[in-house]
Amino acid sequence: MAETERDLQPVDCAIIHEIYDNGSAQERFEYELDQALEAKRSIIIIEPSRLGDETARWIMVGNCLHKTSVLSGMACLVAPAMLPSSTVNFVMVPTGAVSVVCALLYGVSWQFDPCCKYQVEYDTRNLSRLPLHSLTTATPVVLVRKDDKYRKALHNLVAGLAAALLVYKVYHWSTC
Repeated sequence: MAETERDLQPVDCAIIHEIYDNGSAQERFEYELDQALEAKRSIIIIEPSRLGDETARWIMVGNCLHKTSVLSGMACLVAPAMLPSSTVNFVMVPTGAVSVVCALLYGVSWQFDPCCKYQVEYDTRNLSRLPLHSLTTATPVVLVRKDDKYRKALHNLVAGLAAALLVYKVYHWSTC
């Protein structure tokens, strides 16, 4: 098989087609997406716009929680080295708390959701290799499975360090 043919038909690709043949089409679309997520397909193409938009938003919220946890945790950790001691607590405490809360919220709501293993693909070069020409919609949502263990480890580590620093600060305040 030629390389271009292999690129056009990924072996591990699931397509949720937008076919309305009965009154429960939306439930069938959701079921097909759940099946593709549980099967850990490397690429999932979602034709139904409502389901695709909801899924993309869900992934975007999870990404936002992850990034907020990491960035606010880093701000908490570097604040003592970068700011004067008179203002460090005004930055360190809220940013550390935000980091911990976002990491906890991500852990409770997203960590065990199979959708968190996917990212929405926007790169036109990668999209051009997919069998999108056979779809009935011009704007499908394409999900690509990504290894997120390092990403999760990063935000858990940063949030954990921020939490430890906050606990140390509270302990230090209570003994003074």
